Amino acid sequence: MKKTILVLGCCLLGWGANLFAQQGAVASGGEASGSGGNASYSIGQMDYIYQTSATDGSVSQGIQQAFEIFIYTGAGETGINLTTSVYPNPTIESLTLKVDGDLLTNLFYQLYDEQGRLIVSSKIEGVETTIIMSQLASAKYFLKVINDNKEIKTFKIIKIK
Repeated sequence: MKKTILVLGCCLLGWGANLFAQQGAVASGGEASGSGGNASYSIGQMDYIYQTSATDGSVSQGIQQAFEIFIYTGAGETGINLTTSVYPNPTIESLTLKVDGDLLTNLFYQLYDEQGRLIVSSKIEGVETTIIMSQLASAKYFLKVINDNKEIKTFKIIKIK
């Protein structure tokens, strides 16, 4: 009888602990929504963040993880009328670089990893260029659009799966 009560008590304690598995103590937080989607945020996480990386991805501990998409512009004014866009971001298989403007000659793209190593460099031949990402590890990459050795724009690319 004592063993039955002990086992039942342990089961109830274990079940109760699981009810709070996805909660965290933070100073403030909330949710925001609009026509572009929803976002949740938390401020003042009462825990530490530990990050480890591997060749095919990374794992971060914490309540909420940052998901950022940045578009970096080149240093200084280039004097070139050029519009660039990259999609889909984040990507799984491939990335499309779309370039529109007056001058489409002498344009190149360069893809760098987080450590600054050049992964791919190629000439932009048309308005749309497909960049194959399927063979790359899940990580952050930087895609630079270059004209005559001048950086026009840099995109932060997130490769998933």
